[in-house]
Amino acid sequence: MTAALRYAALTKPRLLPLVLFSGLPALTIAAGEWPSAATVGIVLLGISLAAGAANALNSYLERDLDARMERTRLRPLPAGRITAPGALVFGLSLSGLGTGLLWWASGPLAAGIALAAILFYVFVYTLWLKPRTPFAVVVGGVSGAIAPLIADAAIDGAVGAGGWTLFAIVFVWQPPHFYAIALDRRSEYASAGFPMLHDRIGEDATRRRIVLWILALLPVTGLPLALGILGAPYGLAAGGLGAWFLVEALRLWRRPADSSPRRLFRVSLIYLVAVFAAMIADLAWRVSP
Repeated sequence: MTAALRYAALTKPRLLPLVLFSGLPALTIAAGEWPSAATVGIVLLGISLAAGAANALNSYLERDLDARMERTRLRPLPAGRITAPGALVFGLSLSGLGTGLLWWASGPLAAGIALAAILFYVFVYTLWLKPRTPFAVVVGGVSGAIAPLIADAAIDGAVGAGGWTLFAIVFVWQPPHFYAIALDRRSEYASAGFPMLHDRIGEDATRRRIVLWILALLPVTGLPLALGILGAPYGLAAGGLGAWFLVEALRLWRRPADSSPRRLFRVSLIYLVAVFAAMIADLAWRVSP
């Protein structure tokens, strides 16, 4: 693996497509039409750099804990393929590049939201909450859901209903997504010393909590339809996908022997991608290019 690829791995690139997928429809909703390719490219690049910066700084701060977990011990920092000072400089550089690009292309609000998200993820989530409380994932979800707010601000210099609605969808989706992987990797999180929800309330109650979060998610995904932001094609797709997600969660709760947290984790990823794909398809039908 080249040095460039080792540093790129710090940004957790497998997570970035989800960030971009949530930002793209927010750009179109805010503009009321398909933005130019240049606008889309620059704004999504700025969002990607900011998200990569937050992930790189998180990797720097959690390098010793990552070394204790099977799924993270081979990352560049715990494996010794990158030095800690190098990772810190890389993360700070990405922060400057991402926020600087957004400021230049879109103005201070988009850049300010991106910078606030980085600082929130690093200081509030990674350093303060995550080592102390299993409810950190709920608060930390603010940073993970921030792309639609940045995209909306980049178009209008303000955040409207579209940006807040897409933010809410990603925010409410994150707890059941994370609780599923936490159940699947519970021994690894225990070895790293992270407090998890299943340690506090038990595995069965955590599975029930996943169901409750998905029940809360269903009406949130209906908001774009209720507000007239998107139309019936999106509504039908979101309803069907939500029913599938809920059925899988109920199966994990009521019949855990017939399902697995890892399966629900994968379903959650497919669900979110498909919901935002339905948004993009609906916009392609409703908005003239």
